[in-house]
Amino acid sequence: MREDRDLTQRELSKVLNCSQQVYSNYELGQRDIPTDILIRLSNYYNVSVDYILGISDDPQRY
Repeated sequence: MREDRDLTQRELSKVLNCSQQVYSNYELGQRDIPTDILIRLSNYYNVSVDYILGISDDPQRY
């Protein structure tokens, strides 16, 4: 979703109030995404947390 919106990791890390390196680790699966960050991502992209986690193919499923 980040790349689809032409956002850099640095830009999104600022939105999430974390470092670019921490955000990179989330994307690479090297670090678990905390619940508060999942919620922020869900709100930012206007999709469900299930969609972000790959549990659902439907971005609006709640």
